[in-house]
Amino acid sequence: MVNRFSTARSTVAMRRWVPPAIVTLAAMAALTALTAGAAARQARPAPPTEATAPRDAGEPIMAIVSIKSQQVTFYDADGWILRAPVSTGTTGRETPAGVFAVLEKDKDHHSTLYDDAWMPNMQRITWNGIALHGGPLPGYAASHGCVRMPFGFAEKLFEKTWIGMRVIISPDNAEPVEFSHPALFVPNREAIAAAPAKAEALAREAAEAARTADEAKKAAAKAPRETASLKASLRKLEVLKTRADAELATVDKAVAAARTDEARARAEDLKQKAAAKAADLGTQLDTARADAKPKLDAAAAAKDAAKAAVTRKADTAKAASEAKLALEPTSIFISRATQKLYVRRNTHKRWPDGGEVFDATIEVPVSIRDPDKRIGTHVFTALARNDGGLRWTAVTIDNADNAKDALDRITIPQAVLERIAPTALPRSSIVISDEPLSSETNYRTEFVAVLSNQPQGGFVTRKPTADILVADRSVQGDGFFGFFFQPNPDPQPANTRRRGGQPYPQRQQGWW
Repeated sequence: MVNRFSTARSTVAMRRWVPPAIVTLAAMAALTALTAGAAARQARPAPPTEATAPRDAGEPIMAIVSIKSQQVTFYDADGWILRAPVSTGTTGRETPAGVFAVLEKDKDHHSTLYDDAWMPNMQRITWNGIALHGGPLPGYAASHGCVRMPFGFAEKLFEKTWIGMRVIISPDNAEPVEFSHPALFVPNREAIAAAPAKAEALAREAAEAARTADEAKKAAAKAPRETASLKASLRKLEVLKTRADAELATVDKAVAAARTDEARARAEDLKQKAAAKAADLGTQLDTARADAKPKLDAAAAAKDAAKAAVTRKADTAKAASEAKLALEPTSIFISRATQKLYVRRNTHKRWPDGGEVFDATIEVPVSIRDPDKRIGTHVFTALARNDGGLRWTAVTIDNADNAKDALDRITIPQAVLERIAPTALPRSSIVISDEPLSSETNYRTEFVAVLSNQPQGGFVTRKPTADILVADRSVQGDGFFGFFFQPNPDPQPANTRRRGGQPYPQRQQGWW
């Protein structure tokens, strides 16, 4: 198959300075002026137009929006497939540059922010309202922060994209280039071949463990009701036996204290009766305890069995979840700002309020050489399988280091590689950035990271999404993982400078 991606190359521009000639003829001067004007007009770039690659297109893997050229290009595994002009955010409401993914799709969407404005074939990339959608294109940036596409183009595209598809918004022109590096995932053929059967077997095991746990919990809940009367009877006999022993001790003291034979005889008679009563109650208590012991032991065993079954249910659910997630492309985000590595995988679990839940149970520290030095923002994407494992491209949208040098500075923890690399699939990706994850990254997103050295007006003016729902590693509910509400502790830094400046400005607390 013909490779239509660019290859990385270096160019050297050489310019020679030539002193201007003295021109004395007025006609030649006029001709020179006309020629210069024509050349300037010819040098002006042509406005972007819709285009379709002259080949059969595969499933789109990523979209790259260029704010500079007001164009969007969609790519499959073999190169670009669709291009169209766009209209991004106007001054003060700029479309944020950064790394996003499709979170939700709505064929007939109407804005909740801007007077019920029609946004047909909407593909959301942040929950606070940034999206790709059909709209009017005046030929320049004119939106409130969204990316408008031609109406027909947006409609044609709508059925082709998928939840989780990468959307890169670049301040300048950017395109994928073929890329290879030892740090990129190298899958294991045997592991990939065995993954579906393994996932199916673990799912059955998890389902059986869940049924066993439910039965064990019912048995454990029933046992206390059955043993309650036994325990009550034992407590009653223990009280009566204690009283009888106390009474016997009192009578025994009375015998010792008797001054007359008559008093001593009465005390002895009472002592015999008290002793007989205490002995009888002792016999009843021993018999009751012997009869109750098997039932009480069974109740305790049922409780222990239920506890063990619940633990096994959690363990098998976790294993089944990991096996199922191994069938999905994996996305890794490495942030120089937080010195952490984050992993996202789509569970395809629909959320009632829209979108799909992404697994986020892997978040670990990462080693970055020269952590105080800028690294840029680079997106590495696995396009398809090849003889060496996977074929990759790189896209750079904020160039401090080049893509190779950026990867050279990263040491991905071996434990993460062992969990992910053997079953890595096409559409997996690694994103390296100076930026932290945006506060818009939550349980229904892949990754959202915004370039803090670019205008973000259309992002800042929008209402932030609700508190982030974070994966709780201690809960394995619903076959994937449990959740608890927690505000984002590390929001995207504020945009204190519009362009250039420091790698990322001083952070501020709170939401956008």
